[in-house]
Amino acid sequence: MRRFEKISMKQFDIDFKNYDSVYEDIKLPERKTKFSSGYDFYLPFDVYLKPFDSIIIPTGIRVLMNNDEFLAIYIRSSLGYKYNVRMCNQVGIIDADYYNNIDNEGHIFIKIKNEGDNIVKLKKNDRYVQGIFQKYHLVDSDTTNGTRRGGIGSTNRGDENYE
Repeated sequence: MRRFEKISMKQFDIDFKNYDSVYEDIKLPERKTKFSSGYDFYLPFDVYLKPFDSIIIPTGIRVLMNNDEFLAIYIRSSLGYKYNVRMCNQVGIIDADYYNNIDNEGHIFIKIKNEGDNIVKLKKNDRYVQGIFQKYHLVDSDTTNGTRRGGIGSTNRGDENYE
């Protein structure tokens, strides 16, 4: 049970006002070769980054996965190697309970930064990050039973974000 989906138009409009035309063109992540581990995410619009500029990109995507998995998101090697573009948090971790949460439907946002000395121009539908599904394990004594409420950083805000 794994799949990428577009978030609703209503949620996209909340997160990214006045860009209805962008929503219609959102492409779901996909692998390019049969042995690729990563699902490439496509830019929903052109990006122009001067040196040391950063941008938050609303992907318009959410992901459903098994409860014992997470989606790790990494910058594509070519962007880091050729242009010194980085994800601001280095690796994005999307937990299974992020999907369809009540605050943002599980909308995945990605923040990238140009740490190089040259302007970086990326075009709509360029592949810029990749998501890799990974399994995780729990300790035998784990008794956690909270339910997520919220988006980025919600698990760091305290008990008000859990039911």
